[in-house]
Amino acid sequence: MNKGVFFITGFSLILAGCAKTPVYYEELPIQQETNQVIEVTPRENKAQIQINDMVNDMLSSKTVQGITQQSVPILFVEGIKNKSAEHIDTAAITETVTSALLASGKFNFVDNARVEEVRAQLDFNNDQALVNPGTAIQFGKMVGAQYMLYGNISSFDKGEGVEEDLYYQLSMRLMELETGLIEWTGLTEMKKTNQNDV
Repeated sequence: MNKGVFFITGFSLILAGCAKTPVYYEELPIQQETNQVIEVTPRENKAQIQINDMVNDMLSSKTVQGITQQSVPILFVEGIKNKSAEHIDTAAITETVTSALLASGKFNFVDNARVEEVRAQLDFNNDQALVNPGTAIQFGKMVGAQYMLYGNISSFDKGEGVEEDLYYQLSMRLMELETGLIEWTGLTEMKKTNQNDV
């Protein structure tokens, strides 16, 4: 009889251990739909912050303020050139610069890198067998850039012996295309970190 009691008691304990504990859910209020815009700001790394500071320096310079005071000039941003021995995502740097300038509202932009695609679309638009001539976009209406922003990124070591640190130097220039005059120049240094900010 002792064996039976131990068996039943043991079996009961096993079943009790397997039983799920109840889960209680907190009742949350239902959110009502609103037309409120939620602004999501991605986390910027140190390099992006320095690049944005550089763009702000350009926009606040007396020369650029004079250029943008009476009109919104047309700007072409050339891709940043990598002059270092490191792999650097220069497209991301160029995009950061372009986005900051576009957000400022101080310049209009042309994208010379897409001219061939635009030309192919214009050729298609002007094919009278396929497109209504009344809605076709005409050639010769594109605007040219008045200014070009271009730059380089290079790397160098700072420090001595084992304590050498790798730095990146980003330089940019704003050129008026008609005269070739350099209207602004900027330079910033960024220390390479393990997180590969650049």
